[in-house]
Amino acid sequence: MDLTPFRDPASVAVVGASDNRSKWGYWLAAGALTGAHRRRVDLVNRNGGTVCGQPCATSLRALETPPELVALCVPAEHVPRVVDEGLELGVKGFLGITAGVANEPELARRIREAGARLIGTNSLGLVDTATDLRLAWGTFTPGPLAILSQSGQVGSELALLGARHGLGISRFISLGNASDVTANELADDLKDHASVGVVALYLENFTDGPALLDTLRALREAGKPTLLLTVGGSAASSRLARSHTGSLTSNLDVVDAACRAAGVARVSTPAELIDVARAVLTTKPPRGNRVAIIGDSGGQCGIAADVAHANTLAVPHFSHDIGVTLPAGAAIDNPIDLAGAGEQDIANYARIVEATLRSDDIDAAVLTGYFGRYGMDIPTLGDLEVATAQRIGDAARSKPVIVHSMGPDSATAHALWAAGVPTYDRIEAALSALKGLATFTRSTEPPLPYQAHPIGTLSDGYWATRQLLTEVPFPKGFLVRSREDLTTDLTPPYVLKANWLEHKSDAGGVRMGLSTLADAYDEMVARLGPGEYVVEEQDTRPDTVEILIGIRRDPDFGPLVVVGAGGTETELHQDIATELAPVSPATARNMLERLRCAKLLHGWRGRPPVDIDGLAELVHRVSVLVAASPLVGELELNPVRVGPDGPIAVDALIIPTARQERA
Repeated sequence: MDLTPFRDPASVAVVGASDNRSKWGYWLAAGALTGAHRRRVDLVNRNGGTVCGQPCATSLRALETPPELVALCVPAEHVPRVVDEGLELGVKGFLGITAGVANEPELARRIREAGARLIGTNSLGLVDTATDLRLAWGTFTPGPLAILSQSGQVGSELALLGARHGLGISRFISLGNASDVTANELADDLKDHASVGVVALYLENFTDGPALLDTLRALREAGKPTLLLTVGGSAASSRLARSHTGSLTSNLDVVDAACRAAGVARVSTPAELIDVARAVLTTKPPRGNRVAIIGDSGGQCGIAADVAHANTLAVPHFSHDIGVTLPAGAAIDNPIDLAGAGEQDIANYARIVEATLRSDDIDAAVLTGYFGRYGMDIPTLGDLEVATAQRIGDAARSKPVIVHSMGPDSATAHALWAAGVPTYDRIEAALSALKGLATFTRSTEPPLPYQAHPIGTLSDGYWATRQLLTEVPFPKGFLVRSREDLTTDLTPPYVLKANWLEHKSDAGGVRMGLSTLADAYDEMVARLGPGEYVVEEQDTRPDTVEILIGIRRDPDFGPLVVVGAGGTETELHQDIATELAPVSPATARNMLERLRCAKLLHGWRGRPPVDIDGLAELVHRVSVLVAASPLVGELELNPVRVGPDGPIAVDALIIPTARQERA
């Protein structure tokens, strides 16, 4: 249904209006009346009287004309009666402020079936400054920031932090209980909102994640950069499957993968969100993540380099002389320490920024330290410092410049902002803003198409998994049900495995390096009992690396692919990369390159490099296979031994979706 009643209704009624400034009824009434020049505003109080100087009707039925939107701030026990009254009159939208409404799902159902919609209940309100619709506690200055929050209080904090820095609001929506209108619908409604420059989302859950991802991609395509603040993300946090894959991936791993897929920047705090939003609205994104650090203190430069590294920003060496002369003792590689050149001539700050930005080795520059404070401490230098700031702003038209200044409220700092150079009081704020900016440079890969189909009946055991995964290379092997089955033409050494065990090494269910089978088989059967066992040729190729490939199905976002350092010590290493599945070979390769163990794949200490492209192709094929099969809750290949001549999986585990959901 059209959400126009929540954007620009023709008429609004506040039910529960009050003259008491400590009550919601006052703030909603006073806010609604600021739009009285644009729409009819009715106030309803069961006792009549006046509120904010305007007469109150005693009920919705007492109004001359039914309103299009009704704000509900009456006691919880009266909400159903007011809603039913409004539905009889043809009300199209309800904003539920009141909390604790009994049987709210049933109330929402009645509203939908009548052709109306509900935001809330338990909402902190709704604001659209472009249409002068103000139905929330507090005051809101118009601006480019749209806030959509599952926590009203977090949304209010974001609005206040933004206002403190001159960042006004285009839309403010507190979802409340979201018993009807969803976050996805309201986010989608922002993409055509002309006054929205940047979108701030606070979400605690991600119901219907695939649809939300489509909406977030559409916002990016519409030129609405989106920032996400969350506290744990996926509902999978309450359930961990029995595979390594399930225990290794955290909730935020899943959310981060979703953000990469949609081109969204995830932030950790409300303050960081506002820092990034200000940068997004002030300067353009860098082409990459390579940053030059420039400062007038070796200590501050070093700290900045460390913080850059923590924000996944690279601080590369310059491959050439950048063509500037600095005093003796200055550091002219990256980071660049001016060593007093700024005190000799403030214009040197601009000269070094200009020279640095001309280098093809970097994508952005960060200036850290005293610049911005000269004019505060030495007023006679104020004009020169401001002029230098403007010169830095001219240089920043080619590549972004971010400043950390010890004088963040100075005239110079204001000049930097006006010139398109975001300026912060903390180096961590400056560099997290740059990291957030870089998010909007990275291209996003469109979802790979696939058709859902079962890969066959899912039977327990490693051998059945081998038979299903026809595209996965496994060692030669055979199934053993009795001692008589041990006759083989395989080449030793052999591996003997208990077919039914999920984690064979932990239970002593695997023996390696066997030259004969009979004694090992007798010992294992005596210890573990009769059952199906598997014999394989042992992979003895030299120069192999063990990698984990895992797929699991997240209840919100669907299938995920995980790669990581494999083997029995997988959980000890905690070296993984996660993306939404399926992934292309290129994305799979990128995942492998992000691992700390990637150096082993490229050859380590004289060893030859392994077949990374073949490994990436295997990750791609497995991710498509599992994504297309809704019966598979988890699949884990661990380890996959990859050598110069390609990968071989030497263990595999499938957990059906039904068992995953019960875990």
